Amino acid sequence: MIAATNLNNNNNFQTNTITQLTSGYRINNSGDDAAGLAVANGYAASVAELNQGVLNGNQGVNTLQIIDGGLSNISTMLNRMQTLATESATTTFTGNRATLDAEYQTLVGEINREAGNIGLGATNATNASNISVYIGGGQTASSGSAVNVNLANGLVDAAALGLQGTSVGGASPVTIGAVKNGLIQDGDTETYTVNTASGSSTFGITGQSGDTASSQLARLNADLGTMGVSASLDSSGLLAFSSPTAFSVDITAGAHNGLGAISGTPIVGVTNGAINTSLYNAAMSYTAADATSTYKVTEGTTTATITLGTTLDDSTALADINKQLQQQGITDISAVADGTGTAGAYSLQGASNFTVQKTVGTGNGPAVTATAPPPGTSNGALNAINAVTAAVQLLGKVQGTVGAGENDLNYAIGLANSQITNFSATESSIRDADVAKEAANLTKAQVLEQASVAAMAQANAAPQAILSLLKG
Repeated sequence: MIAATNLNNNNNFQTNTITQLTSGYRINNSGDDAAGLAVANGYAASVAELNQGVLNGNQGVNTLQIIDGGLSNISTMLNRMQTLATESATTTFTGNRATLDAEYQTLVGEINREAGNIGLGATNATNASNISVYIGGGQTASSGSAVNVNLANGLVDAAALGLQGTSVGGASPVTIGAVKNGLIQDGDTETYTVNTASGSSTFGITGQSGDTASSQLARLNADLGTMGVSASLDSSGLLAFSSPTAFSVDITAGAHNGLGAISGTPIVGVTNGAINTSLYNAAMSYTAADATSTYKVTEGTTTATITLGTTLDDSTALADINKQLQQQGITDISAVADGTGTAGAYSLQGASNFTVQKTVGTGNGPAVTATAPPPGTSNGALNAINAVTAAVQLLGKVQGTVGAGENDLNYAIGLANSQITNFSATESSIRDADVAKEAANLTKAQVLEQASVAAMAQANAAPQAILSLLKG
């Protein structure tokens, strides 16, 4: 019986040894080493997480590289725009500035297209967010396991870069303020009412903690860009507005100096002083007490007769004026609210000399004035130079964020690969069989099994000897 018990133990020993050698694992079921199995499973799960994390990281790097390539291309276009603006800015230029501006505006459009293609444009802001790439290896899933690349303020379309509405065709931007632009203080709001031929829009820029003049100017341009107007700093550091079409702006500052350095005094009647140097503005108005008023707008050999009724509100009257101008062949003159906030007061703006003559109806309507454009501190090319210079700085910040994100992801991938190697080695030391040791154990088990069988044979022979004695 003792021999049988030992033979059974030796058989189990040999079976376990063969199992380890053929599977390669020291732990083949929970009973082999329950505590070790739990630890090894933890390492195996970490390795699986990190393997997928490396794939995630590589995909994140690829996404940032696509963005980076687009940003690099936009940077090249900004360099070309700066060249065009510089060429137009000199008074000794003898070429056609319209040709320069045509290329400049094409580049503005291409910047918008490419910004959208890389997910950082107004039409496609897919990547303008906090991009989180899960790598793993942290203390918890929400702590130390993801790499974040914050592109929430990373729009690089023409409006966000402050280029929308700029021109190198010689236009004089409208400059406001008496001192260089300031910073809207934290919590203060500067309110803007922008009037264009398509209507009016009012919005506010509120100072936030950590703001800079550049960041506030970028937020202003993000709102202005939807209306085809751009704000930038002129050569004297004053806030200037530009647009290739008619516009006016009414600005009300907060308690402190704002972007316009207005010291709390509202600035009204800021109109598009010049689309080119031959522009004239004409004030055009009506009052409810007037009978029907008629205006004759003459540009070159074309005259449009504009009739206004006495029951029109501002938006209806403006739409009616512009419709009548278009229908009668004057397509480059537009009417907008004059920016003073006065009901029934409009500004006509165009790209060439024009005159306005009012024929009063049965009532006594206000007179019509035609004046030269308000002076600008610089021509449009100088303004464009400043705008492109600011755009280069804004683009550089986004490029810096993207580049830092690429580096962080590459560092994280390197760490994850190192952790995969070390975790795999630790798991192997717990779970895998020692092949050399188990090979020796197999030989030992085979010898013991053969010895056990021989001993059992001897044990079985012992009773036969006793029987032979009894026979005698």
